[in-house]
Amino acid sequence: MNDTQMRRAPSQKRSRERVDAILANATGMIAETGSDALRMSELAQRTGISIGSLYQYFPDKSAVVRALAERCNEDSRACIAEGLATVTSMDDLATAFGALIDTYYAIFLGEPVIRDIWSAVQADGALRVMEVEESRRNGALLAERLKALQPAGDPQKIDATALLVMHLGEATMRLAVSVARPEGDALVEAYKHMAIRQLTTL
Repeated sequence: MNDTQMRRAPSQKRSRERVDAILANATGMIAETGSDALRMSELAQRTGISIGSLYQYFPDKSAVVRALAERCNEDSRACIAEGLATVTSMDDLATAFGALIDTYYAIFLGEPVIRDIWSAVQADGALRVMEVEESRRNGALLAERLKALQPAGDPQKIDATALLVMHLGEATMRLAVSVARPEGDALVEAYKHMAIRQLTTL
């Protein structure tokens, strides 16, 4: 088992509710003081459980951050899958992709805790591999749609382009929310134009 993963996946309703409470409190603490200040003892206290009970599920802070990031990733993948589901032409793809980027950017702007969770992921060497894994999953969703639209296209080129576009999208969001809003808006628009141009000329 990876040390950054949950020790015990909740199977019963009570266990799932406890894990939900742990993660909800962790989110609140990160929103208040940032991930660097997250302490397992305080998290247990806020959740109303013993530190031993907390460790039954999460061996350390990295495991908590990983679980939070995975939930964000699941929501993102569902959004991407839904956004691409009705795409039937390259014009549709350009429109849908642009809308997805706008939605994702709005989420980053509106929920600062997500930024902090991803900063924590970036700062933890054991967790950084998650970023590539997630880019691959999202890239696969995009590549699947591209291959359906361009059956004569080079599948390896499509896979590589889709992975790169999705990975750069994550990097663009982190950069955009770290600068003044006007510059961030311009960066997101520039990324959208570059990515759409690349995807529609495969």
